[in-house]
Formats: sequence, C-alpha cells, structure tokens
Amino acid sequence: MTYRSSKNKRDIDLEVGERLYLGMDFGTSGARYALIDMEGTIRAEGKREYPLYMSKDTVDWLRSWKATLHSLLEDVPINLRPLIASISIDGTSATTVIIDSATADPLCRPLLYNESCPDALPAVKSIAPANHTVCSGSSTLCKLVSWWNSNDSNKESALLLHQADWLLWLLHGKLGVSDYNNALKVGYDPELDSYPSWLISQPYSCVLPSIQAPGTSIGSIKEDIRTQIDCIVCTGTTDSIAAFLAARATQPGKAVTSLGSTLAIKLLSTKRIEDSRFGVYSHRLDDKWLVGGASNTGGAVLRQFFTDEQLDKLSKQINPMVASPLDYYPLQAVGERFPVADLEMEPRLHPRPESDVEYLHGILESIARIEAKGYTLLKDLGATEVEEVFTAGGGAKNEKWTMIRQRVLGLPVSRALQTEAAYGAALLALKGAQ
Repeated sequence: MTYRSSKNKRDIDLEVGERLYLGMDFGTSGARYALIDMEGTIRAEGKREYPLYMSKDTVDWLRSWKATLHSLLEDVPINLRPLIASISIDGTSATTVIIDSATADPLCRPLLYNESCPDALPAVKSIAPANHTVCSGSSTLCKLVSWWNSNDSNKESALLLHQADWLLWLLHGKLGVSDYNNALKVGYDPELDSYPSWLISQPYSCVLPSIQAPGTSIGSIKEDIRTQIDCIVCTGTTDSIAAFLAARATQPGKAVTSLGSTLAIKLLSTKRIEDSRFGVYSHRLDDKWLVGGASNTGGAVLRQFFTDEQLDKLSKQINPMVASPLDYYPLQAVGERFPVADLEMEPRLHPRPESDVEYLHGILESIARIEAKGYTLLKDLGATEVEEVFTAGGGAKNEKWTMIRQRVLGLPVSRALQTEAAYGAALLALKGAQ
C-alpha cells in the first residue's frame, strides 16, 4: 500500500509507515509551506497571499496571519496529512506581538519587522552594551520599551511573542514559548543561553517569553486542530535563518548570499560577532554562529533601469571574465548600512555609458564588489573566513552574474539547491521529531 500526492504534481510514492515534516514560512507579503520526508525530498508545497482584513483603517494582521495558517493547513494534500510527524514555523524577525496572557487578547496591534521606535532608543542604549543588536530603533526591545512607556493599561499579565511564536501558539496552545533566534533582538544572549542581567533588571522583563532552541518539541497540536493534522509542534526561527538552513550550508566557512531586492550575506562561523555600527550580528546555530549583514544595494536598483527581459538579454552579452572599469555604488536611495554604515551615502550610478550591456556589467560588478567587502569586513571583525558561497534569491538565476561574483570573490559560488525558508522550517520540524 502506498500514498500518492496529487496536489504537488510530483509522482512520488510514499511507503507505509513513512513520516513527513511540515514547515511554514510567514514572510512579508505571504506564506508558504513545504512538506518533506526524512531524506529532505519535498513531497508537497504551496503558497498563499495574506488576505487583508481591515480594522479601524489599518490591516488586522493577526486575523490575516491566522486565516493564512489555516488555509495552508487545508492546502496540504489530504492523503498526506496522516503521515505528518511534526510542524515548525518561521516568521519575520522583530515582528512583535504583545498579548494579555490571561485572555490571549492582543494589547496593541502587531509591530512589524520594518517599523522603528526611535523614541525608545535612548532608554535601550542606556542599559544595553555598546553596539549591541538591540541598539536599533527596529529591534524587538525598542518596540517593547516604546509600548511599555506609552501604555497605561494593566501590564501585569502582558506577554511578548514574536510572529512565529504567536502562530505556533495557535497550534500548541502553550503561551510564552519562543526560540533563541527570534529572541536575539529582544536582548536574549544565546551564548549564555539566558536573558542578560541588564535586561532582567528592567521592569518590563516580566513580559519576556521562555526560550528554547529552534526545532525543539513543545507539545502536541491542539485537539481542535487534530481534525486537520495530528502531530507535534516545534519551536521555530526567523525567516532569514530558515532560508539559510534551506541551503544546507552546515560547515564553518560556508556562506549564503541572498540576492533579492537587497543584498544580504550570512556566514557560518565558529566565533560570534556583534557590531551594530555595521549592522552585523550573530545568530546561534547549535554550537556555531551565523554572522550576517545586509546592504541596501541589490536587485531593486536593477529594476530601476531594466526589465526582467532586458536583464536576461543583456546579461547574455556580458563577458564575465573581463572586469568592468566602471565604479558604482548602486543604491535606490540615500543611505547604506553594510558593509559601510553611512546614512548620508549617495547612490553612485554615473557616468552611464552608451552601451546598456556595459552599464549592466558595471552595476553587477559593483554589487559583487560590495558583497566581497562584506565578507572581508566579517573576517576583519573576527569571523571564520568564507570558503564557499551559495546563492539564494532572484539574482541566483543569473549565470553571468554568478561568474562575475566568483571572479570578484575569488571563491566557489553556486546556486543553492533549496532557497525557500519554508524548506528550512521543515528541516527544523524534522529535527524536533527526532
């Protein structure tokens, strides 16, 4: 007797007794799921955009996320659901939900990953170590402090959750559980495996969740959801960490460059590096560290000048073995955060040659130089030296750009076989089931 998935168009038979592992990625504009087997083969996958429910002229994100969660569960092929052993979810980093632990009602609207609370920054900087990752207006801690100082309601039963925590709570029903990746930007110290004393001494520390390693079994899924799926629920992680896990870069010196709208790099290191001056911070990955930084350069700049069709046609005419003499710093707007921290940096995209091929070559090469400077900075700060780079994001499809980057970096560069964060979340589910 075998099972066959019909929705994912994969003609793969499933043996009796085989177990599957479900991962969900809740990104900025929508969510995805990936269902994998013990070998990491995808057996089903799907995606949903968030329905935009409105409340008082703003989007009711909690309702949108909850509806999407249940839609994704329903999208899993019905014949595969009995085989699911575990589930994990990743969410956007520093997206903050504050609820009443007694009623589970939200005490304010969710504070999204890209929102800044500069009003709380002086207070946070006064208690945190210099250049700590919480010393940014968009950190979870700044959002918590801003809410705490501006809210007059009863705070005794308040509880902070991250987006992934809240979604997982809908499945397991145990309030107040998070993971050390999501908790990094609220001040959790993954090296000490505890909240630091400078944070615990603050009055709002009472709202902080308990912390587990990503991919830790929390408990069984709630009874009212077992009609859809009956499995264990595991702690999650952030979307960027899940995307790194998907690339299966497991050895120190392996790195993932994400070439999306912006350029982000993550390097697996034996040493932890933190420096908010350059937007550099480290996530714990078991006994290693994932050191990263993100530049404002990237694919969004390319789209200012070229369509996808033009990019494809012009790229084919580039000789990637010849260095471009053009020296640009491609930015969409004023300001850079990594590898140069300069809020006043102006985009540099001139002079523009008559040839569009030469212009594109110059931009691609300049972005590659910025990527190289990023990895050099991480090395200079003390991280493990990069040895190999896997590429994720839309830019990974451009073979000529890959060859340019390989020449500029002086390293092996290849496209990651898996790039979806949902796949990384499924790997965490697999880990938790073991």
